[in-house]
Amino acid sequence: MAATKTRTSSFSRSFSGASSPQIPGLKHGPNGTMFVSSGIPDLDSGGFALGSLVMVMEDAEAPHHMLLLRNFMSQGLVHNQPLLYASAAKDPRQFLGTLPSPAVPKDEKSSHRDPDQEKGLRIAWQYKKYFGENQQGFDSQNGKHEFCNNFDLRKPLERQFLTGKRIDCASILDSPNLVTLYDRCATFLSQFPRSDSNISCVGRIAIQSFCAPQCGYSSLEWDMLSFLRSLKSMLRSSNAVAVVTFPPSLLSSSSSTRWQHMADTLLSVKAIPDEDKELAMLLTGYQDMVGLLNVQKVAQINTQVPVILEATTFSIKLQKRRFLVLECLNQAPIDGSSGSSYGTSGSCSGSSKTGYLDF
Repeated sequence: MAATKTRTSSFSRSFSGASSPQIPGLKHGPNGTMFVSSGIPDLDSGGFALGSLVMVMEDAEAPHHMLLLRNFMSQGLVHNQPLLYASAAKDPRQFLGTLPSPAVPKDEKSSHRDPDQEKGLRIAWQYKKYFGENQQGFDSQNGKHEFCNNFDLRKPLERQFLTGKRIDCASILDSPNLVTLYDRCATFLSQFPRSDSNISCVGRIAIQSFCAPQCGYSSLEWDMLSFLRSLKSMLRSSNAVAVVTFPPSLLSSSSSTRWQHMADTLLSVKAIPDEDKELAMLLTGYQDMVGLLNVQKVAQINTQVPVILEATTFSIKLQKRRFLVLECLNQAPIDGSSGSSYGTSGSCSGSSKTGYLDF
């Protein structure tokens, strides 16, 4: 996850002498935990723990959860990881056409310049022969680029990432129960059994709007909770990660609390009003924000030591209307006209000093 500080005990297993995983999109973590990429660079200082259940709480006002789900699915396809996608759509496979394409790094663009444009270069021309080979080797050895890509939301995923891939799509529209979805998940996860040997492949499961009213089982809250418990149990013994989005407003308060407790990693998204003057004065870069992401829970696998997050709330921004960016919230600077900070007007201590935040 983003900006985490993990406390490890003196008995933690060391991987310094172990060989790194050969498959892309997988890296070692503390306490013998493996991580896969979420598809969002700002969220992938740690990633999603292998064998964990990630749940995203949707916002009824805006579909910001789709940004997280699309990047998660695209990242798996770019890494050639099998995918199971389920939604309440009549033809879920059409959703694959909306997945974003990985952006070309700037270094790679510069290494593929037109030779005719480089005729005018006369300084250090003897080093041109080193540009291509060294740049290619740097990109292949850079773990950040291999583990997580930056996706262009305006460019659809190329056909080469979709054809010949192991992609399974399931429709939960008008499903009277969860038997079919459970069987599809069980069959899919049986392809990635967890063992002590090297990991050969990693699977991904993406379920959109699990308790959508279009599903016939949407009123069976206990059955849905039982499915999540079974899915979490199957993930523990598999080399796979599942991301499930759900609208908590459609559940009862008790069921929503149970679902949140069932998740290993719990995220929530919230839309920002278009014209909120108080929030605009409080936060910097408010005009560029499209929503908020709150990290409510982080997976703790193979350890009882909690993960300490430097920040739990992030602003969701679309950089150049193309790239998904998460940034920590920052308070607006001091108002120069009044000479007082926006945070000191509501001070509990009632101090008249300016430039300091009192709590």
